[in-house]
Amino acid sequence: MTRQPFQSYMICTVPRSGSTLLCSLLDATGVAGVPDSHFHVPSLDGWLEEYGLKRAGFASDLDALRAAFAAAVARGKGESDLFGLRLQRGSFDFFLAQLKRLFPGPMSDRARLEAAFGPTLFIHLSRSDRLGQAISRLRAEQTGLWHRNADGSERERLAPPRDARYDRAALIRHMALHKAQDAAWEGWFRQEGLTPLRLRYDALAKDPGQVLAQVLAALGLDPALALSVEPPTARLSDALSQDWRDRFEREAGEWSTPSDPEGGG
Repeated sequence: MTRQPFQSYMICTVPRSGSTLLCSLLDATGVAGVPDSHFHVPSLDGWLEEYGLKRAGFASDLDALRAAFAAAVARGKGESDLFGLRLQRGSFDFFLAQLKRLFPGPMSDRARLEAAFGPTLFIHLSRSDRLGQAISRLRAEQTGLWHRNADGSERERLAPPRDARYDRAALIRHMALHKAQDAAWEGWFRQEGLTPLRLRYDALAKDPGQVLAQVLAALGLDPALALSVEPPTARLSDALSQDWRDRFEREAGEWSTPSDPEGGG
């Protein structure tokens, strides 16, 4: 293999785009860090709590912030030399604001990121099926179940079980929000002069190994490592998801609804 060109990578995404699957696949290789939402909570206190740090143990908030970043990098590397990070657009602005505290002065966002994490591969993982994405998110919010393991057992539950209930207005809100958040990522890429590695949910769901190999190759790692990695999560979409889609599309034919130029519903 050629020399590894990156010291970190950042998965830029929005909810229900397949990022948990992608992070799990990369983690399973043992050489691509432990990617996760290491800065998910938009709060310094939340970050400190996540890493078992106490604000009172630091002389200043800036020292506490440095410690939180160091802890995140250590966790995101695991036993590898590569730092993996997933960032949801909803927590990105707060993350950037803290990064500016660490690296003040006339620097671009990209320069600050690379000052913190080294040369970085930027990955944009998105989902063009806005309706499917919205259905997935609404069901997760309502039922509390966000992910299942490949064997069908629960992987991530954030609330006690509740029944899912069709809510057309909530689906429309989620579709609009996801579209706006992906557009915000695109605007930031243009602002920073970035051409990210672009990945699609459909390709990841259809052939996880092929997409994993693509990312490994982009990172300068051996893509053949993808051959030994089994997808660790199961899709949550089922007959109820299809029922909701059919109902939404039927109603769309009866009422005037927001259109999605990407054809997502």
